Amino acid sequence: MKGFNPMGGLMKQAQEFQKKMAQVQEDLRTRVVEGTAGGGMVKAMVNGRLELVALKIEREVVDPGEVDMLQDLIIAAVSQAVKKARELADAEMGKITGGLSVPGMV
Repeated sequence: MKGFNPMGGLMKQAQEFQKKMAQVQEDLRTRVVEGTAGGGMVKAMVNGRLELVALKIEREVVDPGEVDMLQDLIIAAVSQAVKKARELADAEMGKITGGLSVPGMV
């Protein structure tokens, strides 16, 4: 079979896969999830690339005598948002990887 090049087809598939991965990663940068703590008094917004993009704290929860509690609420809200963002990223990447874990993709 003259001109038959199985590696060429494989390379084309790899390039398409790489292109799709880049598109999903860019899409994840713009998608934001929210984590809350203290009944919504502290809100953390994290994008699909696991970057903290916003933090909102209601004035009522800011008490100089309760700094430790506020710090705990912030940690809880950010942790919840990061968990949701990781789940979002895993779901989106899973759509193109067929469930295979690809290190370093988020």
